[in-house]
Amino acid sequence: MHLQKPHEGRLHRGTNNIPDFFIIGAPKCGTTAMAEYLSYHPDVYMAKKEMHYFGSDLKFGGQIYCRDRQAYLREFAAWSGQTRAGEASVWYLFSKKAAAEIKAFNPQARIIIMLREPTEMLYSLYSQFRLDGNECLATLGEALAAETDRRTGRRISRQTYFLQGLAYHEVARYSEQIRRYFEVFGRDRVHVVLYDDFAADTAAAYAGVLEFLGVNAAPMKKTFHVINPSQRVQSPVLRAIMSDPLVRGTAIATRKWLPRSVFVTLQKIEARLMRYNFRPAKRPQLDAAVRARLKEEFRSEVACLGELLNRDLSSWSKIEKLAAGHPDLPDPEKTTAGSLALAGESKPNQAGHHVSA
Repeated sequence: MHLQKPHEGRLHRGTNNIPDFFIIGAPKCGTTAMAEYLSYHPDVYMAKKEMHYFGSDLKFGGQIYCRDRQAYLREFAAWSGQTRAGEASVWYLFSKKAAAEIKAFNPQARIIIMLREPTEMLYSLYSQFRLDGNECLATLGEALAAETDRRTGRRISRQTYFLQGLAYHEVARYSEQIRRYFEVFGRDRVHVVLYDDFAADTAAAYAGVLEFLGVNAAPMKKTFHVINPSQRVQSPVLRAIMSDPLVRGTAIATRKWLPRSVFVTLQKIEARLMRYNFRPAKRPQLDAAVRARLKEEFRSEVACLGELLNRDLSSWSKIEKLAAGHPDLPDPEKTTAGSLALAGESKPNQAGHHVSA
């Protein structure tokens, strides 16, 4: 595999730092864990997660993601000395425009894609949307049946902040999405990590990403710990209030009038409320009939993906009884999409880099 020299891909330095690699999704496939593990590496600078600056076809709640160029670039202002700088935004893969927009922004960028068996990914994504208020229907089966109605804005709630994400079947059409990045960047600049490999041997998958980025592949000093385990909501009422679009829009609109210290204090209060309202809990198993139907529906997609990646993914199409619970290691993307932290601030970790708050 051809690797760039450490300085390649860097278009600017000093005050004009721009990222040279992107973790682009898919959702619920380990991106949060990988981004945090990379942030510990001394040669890697990771900006705040889920800024979604690219992907102009993605229609988010305006108060959530970073669409201002100067605000986006400020997230990389502290980058100094590290060989690589990157960011992770899981809906870049789903977007039909993000690949071309990233290419125009930095033609030498490298792309990291993380994938998970479609049925498990969708159930995890559905569960996350139930947690943060984007999904209002009580079961994944109901949500799948509602996809047609939702294209016209029906069967959603006031807290729905990303309607496109509720097109679950489209989210799992990996092969078309990956082919788009292969065509735009070339296969040598795109690295695909399977959740199966990441969960089975996290250190090896991590080392593979470091090799792809062309940085020192020495083992991490920190332990690979569980990132964002499955959770449940303590108070749906509190969740509804904190994710209400009027409340969130008002909070963000007043930010520019508040002293930074006041805004930071409000963020800390919100973070405490979030910690109080979410408690670890094992996710119930997916209904067996729904699982079997999805496995069958995605059989041809899985075969196409396997051919594209030159990997045998036939195990993804097998219908088997699962043990209770799901592996914790990376079952990430707990990120509360409506939080003030995503709207304006990031949290430094012990290495001085940034991870999503």
